[in-house]
Amino acid sequence: MASDTRPFKIPQSVLVVIHTPALDVLLIRRADAETEFWQSVTGSKDTEDEPLALTAAREVAEETGILCGQGSALAAQLVDWELRNVYEIYPRWRARYAPGVTHNTEHLFGLCVPERVVPVLAPREHTDWRWLPYREAADACFSPSNAEAILLLPEFAR
Repeated sequence: MASDTRPFKIPQSVLVVIHTPALDVLLIRRADAETEFWQSVTGSKDTEDEPLALTAAREVAEETGILCGQGSALAAQLVDWELRNVYEIYPRWRARYAPGVTHNTEHLFGLCVPERVVPVLAPREHTDWRWLPYREAADACFSPSNAEAILLLPEFAR
């Protein structure tokens, strides 16, 4: 168990690039970062058997208030890009994972919203948001894998 009695995080996560048809991208700023840590929606599976699409829809709802799960108006706009990144977990966050876990597999999704919306942030997780054209959004991201995903947007946007 993690030190604060929460279960260890599962090293399987999603990255959801929320964008408009004009390829503007929503970025949110992490609350627990000392620097300007802008990112797309990210989050880990709650259980080993949780479907990735459910993880993606849950994380989008938790972090932005945007509903895109099954039965919602945006459900068909949540698209699994069927790409994944495997990366080393930053040392400062490794304690959240079981001993010996050093890498995470991140699955990429896109969510097209009809226009720039005002997100409802979870203040314990994120402190600010902004919409940027996709190239500027990629430049603003702290995470290289997040920036790369945003730069792929023209290939995956419908």
